[in-house]
Amino acid sequence: MSAGSIAPHEIVERALALSRADATVVIVEEESTANLRWAANALTTNGVTRGRRVTVIAVDGASSGVVSRTAVTAAELGPLVRAAEEAARQSPPAEDARPLVGGVPESPDFAAPAGETSPEVFADFAPALGETFARARAEGRELFGFASHAVVSTYLGTSSGLRLRHDQPTGSVELNAKSPDRARSSYVTLPTDDFRDVDPAALDADLATRLAWAERRIDLPAGRYETLLPPTSVADLLIYQHWTADARNAHEGRTVFSKPGGGTRVGERLAALPLTLFSDPAAPGLRTVPFTVARSSAAFFFPVGSVFDNGQPVTRTDWIEEGVLRRLPTTRHTAELTGLPLAPSADNLILAGGGPRSLAEMVAATERGLLITSLWYIREVDPMTLLLTGLTRDGVYLVEHGEVTGVVNNFRFNESPVDLLGRATEAGRTERCRSREWGDYFSRTAMPALRVPEFNMSSVSPGV
Repeated sequence: MSAGSIAPHEIVERALALSRADATVVIVEEESTANLRWAANALTTNGVTRGRRVTVIAVDGASSGVVSRTAVTAAELGPLVRAAEEAARQSPPAEDARPLVGGVPESPDFAAPAGETSPEVFADFAPALGETFARARAEGRELFGFASHAVVSTYLGTSSGLRLRHDQPTGSVELNAKSPDRARSSYVTLPTDDFRDVDPAALDADLATRLAWAERRIDLPAGRYETLLPPTSVADLLIYQHWTADARNAHEGRTVFSKPGGGTRVGERLAALPLTLFSDPAAPGLRTVPFTVARSSAAFFFPVGSVFDNGQPVTRTDWIEEGVLRRLPTTRHTAELTGLPLAPSADNLILAGGGPRSLAEMVAATERGLLITSLWYIREVDPMTLLLTGLTRDGVYLVEHGEVTGVVNNFRFNESPVDLLGRATEAGRTERCRSREWGDYFSRTAMPALRVPEFNMSSVSPGV
């Protein structure tokens, strides 16, 4: 029997029926993708894919075994379940062992077919992109980029009776504009659910403006500058901060969220402005899976999870409330270990509480400073301060008397997002955005632009 001839919900039921373990969790993920790629003002490739991953988690006493395989057929289900059971038998007792979650109402569409996408998702976007190519060509610039759309349907069933399902559409556009000599470059990325809200001409017009700004070059030394960070760069930094905010690691003294002398910094003020950082699976435009899906019990990697918590309901959690740290991600086990409330991880992140200004209005209110358009190659230097290093790319601009007066050289920066929140003097309006560095892994964010005095440009970078 082919993989496509057995429905995802049937895989869940058959695997559960085959299991001889004390308890069992089955996760089936069906993925459908479509993409377009272009270079030098012309489409180059397009494609569609389909995929399936089945994960079986078997529990033997207090031990668990996890086995995941792709393209699983009906005939392969038995060996897959047996492999998970054997892995559980060979594993030591798990410190996070708990009874499986129960009592969550069944998803009404659990038996429905998996969602899917197709090239039709680009029906309006592709012709508009072609018109944009023609305009860019006539005006002397080259466009490069990538558009991707995916629908992932997740089916989760457990021997404790849970039957949950979620369809997740995820789309993105990355557009890069270059001058004919490739000496000037500008870049933008944004998220979308269905491409109906993407206007290639507007994106190109924005990039054309930046290329025009770059006709005048100003070389500046390394140093500390008042800096405007756009929402996408704020997302780059705060996603990493969120990834390192595990309650257990903080409780054990290993992160910036550890309290000197023991415990965590929950209750401390982190942001000078009344900013609220939260996750909410029901957030409009950023909806995501409203229950825990854990394929491993990760102690040091995000998302923080426990295989025993699969199906745990996820609701809105305020991580920082009006500048004060209120929660750190926990499982049932780490909540008990640290004495903190249960706060399951969610797949979105929103920073709210700023003012009404757009980034352009913040530029107009700047006497002298730098405008960053994107960051990349971000890496951790010191976990105890969450010092990060990275590079600017595709346009750092000098702002003087409320106007952009030219492009400056790129820099390497050294900054901690926790320190940035504490020093930021202005936050603009929150906008849906996509991280350039982490957007492929964590795509649902909404952030404001931030004004940060004394942003540390530690050295000059030769990059474009």
